Amino acid sequence: MHDIIIIGGGPAGMTAALYALRNGKSALVLEKRGFGGQITHSPKVENYPGTLQMSGNEFADRMLDQILAQGAEIELETAVRVEDRGDIKVVHTEEGSAFEGRAVVLATGVKHRMLGLPGENELVGEGISFCAVCDGDFYSGRKVCVAGGGNSALQEAILLAEKCSEVIILQDLPRCTGEQRLQDALFARSNVSAICDTKITGLRTGGDGLTGVEIESRTTGEKRVIDCDGLFVAIGLIPENGPFADLAALNAYGYFDSDEQCLTRTPGVYVAGDCRSKGVRQLTTAVADGATAALAACRYLNERV
Repeated sequence: MHDIIIIGGGPAGMTAALYALRNGKSALVLEKRGFGGQITHSPKVENYPGTLQMSGNEFADRMLDQILAQGAEIELETAVRVEDRGDIKVVHTEEGSAFEGRAVVLATGVKHRMLGLPGENELVGEGISFCAVCDGDFYSGRKVCVAGGGNSALQEAILLAEKCSEVIILQDLPRCTGEQRLQDALFARSNVSAICDTKITGLRTGGDGLTGVEIESRTTGEKRVIDCDGLFVAIGLIPENGPFADLAALNAYGYFDSDEQCLTRTPGVYVAGDCRSKGVRQLTTAVADGATAALAACRYLNERV
């Protein structure tokens, strides 16, 4: 029996484990892919307070070492269901295990929607990025493309346009679909252009990673190559919260419908990190959620002593 079972080993989940352990609770962290989550895709992290520079992998390794030193238990298994038995929660995994705990923190994270191109995964961090705030500085004075034309893509492009020599929006629909105010702000810049009704069909690489993208017009079938130093993919995020919808309400986009208190409709179950409905998804907001959810779980357990 564990005091708190944490589903997800990203920054939110590992912070939840840290705060649980520091409050004298036992903690089990279940992670299905690899500890660190999305931050491991960032070759350099320069916006975390108190740390001048580190890689996402370094950050993840430090967090894992820290919680293990505090006594965390970890299992590399995929949680598929949480059974609510009142004061006891049973987490069932794809591998056939059943772990019992008195409280659960859902820190399931999200995954970026990918383009589905050969070699794409290998270029993440080597020319393909997902976050202008995190990685935009690496492309200062350079030419980049942005895949997508919705609000997220336009917001990324606005940030990149302040640093990059040229920003090209690549949209597979006939027009950009983001808010008009964002379009007005973006396309007022002389270093920004858009190619709509086009699809990215391939990636060009060289010794330093990405060197360009191959595109094809959806209307004419014309093919061309755009030389660029970076490609920011902003075509959506995919939360994987469906298996836990019986415990925590989901919004229309599949995110846990919970505010900064990280509470759910199920006593003893909390949510944390990018899987939660929120306006800002950054490393700092993920660890903040982890602390909030863990402390709420600890209060819940203390009330039942």
